[in-house]
Amino acid sequence: MSEKSHNTEIHNSAIVAKSAVIGQGVKIGPYAVIGPQVVLEDHVEVGPHAVVDRRTRVGARSKISAFASIGALPQDLKYRGEDTELIIGTDNQFREYANVSIGTEGGGGKTVIGNNNLFMVYTHVAHDCVVGNNCIFANSVALAGHVHVNDHAVLGGLSAVHQFCRIGSLAMIAGGAMVVQDVPPFVMVHGDRAVPNGLNVVGLRRAGTKAEELAAVKSMYRLLFNENLTVDDAIARMQAEVPDSKWRQAFIDFLGKSERGVCR
Repeated sequence: MSEKSHNTEIHNSAIVAKSAVIGQGVKIGPYAVIGPQVVLEDHVEVGPHAVVDRRTRVGARSKISAFASIGALPQDLKYRGEDTELIIGTDNQFREYANVSIGTEGGGGKTVIGNNNLFMVYTHVAHDCVVGNNCIFANSVALAGHVHVNDHAVLGGLSAVHQFCRIGSLAMIAGGAMVVQDVPPFVMVHGDRAVPNGLNVVGLRRAGTKAEELAAVKSMYRLLFNENLTVDDAIARMQAEVPDSKWRQAFIDFLGKSERGVCR
């Protein structure tokens, strides 16, 4: 049996705090638990035995599958119970046993997830991570704290990303890869420790890259990874030799902001 109100369906066995904010058309399955600071926007679905807790906002039409834990306590010994939050955009999918932590004071107090991302079974997003839009995280992907993942990135199953690393737009991480430094936009990496093994040409073409722009991206890849240059020297050569475009700017900006160094 379920309780229905304003097209919202809440199973009688679910535990929903009175102060939780529940939008229209929300569905909450059997034995799910919704905490007192939670906001579920319109048409969110929460599966059986899932937990959404602490100061967590889940964007419209997102789906949380059975046994997922959204808004979990940070797995960080420095966390002292401060009132931090998890902000999730629209149209995300969190499959079974996915785990996403709230932020910590030391990381700005927020874990942030954009729109239209897929988190497959057993994925883990740690405290203070920032995830963009349209990303895919395959089974058992693990992000350590403070990781930033930009739009349209794809992370293969059982891959892991070291804390404070950055994953660029349209990057691809191979299954089982151990990422300990930044992965630039458009680059594919594999191995333990992860190293580059080409460009995400298919992704770039799907993103509308023209032939001359793709040639420029290939030139930047060659300068960074094949010419035995320092990152600063590679950037200087890109600025001098590669025609200006949004792809060149994105690549150079990413390299210029790297603090952990780049996978090479």
